[in-house]
Amino acid sequence: MADLVWRKSSRSGTSTNCVEVAQAADEVAVRDSKNPDGGHLLIAASQWGSFLGGLKGGRFRSVQ
Repeated sequence: MADLVWRKSSRSGTSTNCVEVAQAADEVAVRDSKNPDGGHLLIAASQWGSFLGGLKGGRFRSVQ
């Protein structure tokens, strides 16, 4: 996992208050950008795709 290439949304600008993602074989790794050494979650690529589809489809509400 040390060779993962992490990226964050271009919409986050220079903020460190976001998550970063990396492609890991058939999984997606997700971590907190404020604590990159604090570990990460592995999510099946198909489930990540469903989550992103839900975001784009408005199935989740924004909490601010």
